[in-house]
Amino acid sequence: MRNLKMILSYDGAEFSGWQVQPNTTTVQGTLASAIGRITGEKVLPQGSGRTDAGVHALAQVVTFVTESSVPTTNFVKALNDVLPTSVRVLEVIEVAPDFHARKSARAKTYRYRIYREAICPPFLARYVWHYPYPLDEEAMARAAARVEGEHDFTSFAAVDPERGREDEPISNVRKIFSSHWERGGEEFVYTVRGSGFLHHMVRNLVGTFILVGKGTLSAEDVTRILEARNRSAAGATAPASGLYLVGVEY
Repeated sequence: MRNLKMILSYDGAEFSGWQVQPNTTTVQGTLASAIGRITGEKVLPQGSGRTDAGVHALAQVVTFVTESSVPTTNFVKALNDVLPTSVRVLEVIEVAPDFHARKSARAKTYRYRIYREAICPPFLARYVWHYPYPLDEEAMARAAARVEGEHDFTSFAAVDPERGREDEPISNVRKIFSSHWERGGEEFVYTVRGSGFLHHMVRNLVGTFILVGKGTLSAEDVTRILEARNRSAAGATAPASGLYLVGVEY
């Protein structure tokens, strides 16, 4: 048996998220089918995290176990030949038997793109959140810095029905190593790196920072929202289209 690690990039716009579901197209299901066509095996590849419907990945990490003797370089070409063009395998390597894409992860980085101009190009629309309205971007930057450090992020977590299924301890405490906004041309981009993220956490943070930008909340209110540990204290969930899983660290 070989344990293979894969780096995967995908456009999430046409998928119902990562996790396999009945009667709908998912990244995990599409990848499992492609692997099966090559190896003849029924496998369920494990991702570093379950991206939601419409969320994209620049470098999702995936592991799967196989008895196939196909060389790793051949796996890259063979999979890309059968996968839709919206999913690309960037790399496949053999790793230790105990390596697991999700359980072995030590940090992840996400990016959220907001397009700020009045008219969003049609070829960009499904890869950003088009928000042309006035925002105090400096206040949003100050707000983002307030979530750095170790906190209980219950206020920014959606209910996740999958949690607790593998007898793992349930905690909403996460450590954020960096959290910042940056202007890049027509886009205002949020980048956050942390030990891990809760269901919808990044999108709920962005939705809250938008309220700061609008003046509905102050940057200081973010600390109060964290301490409340109540989802209703935070802002609405930002659209999935602007979110990207940038990378995973081990």
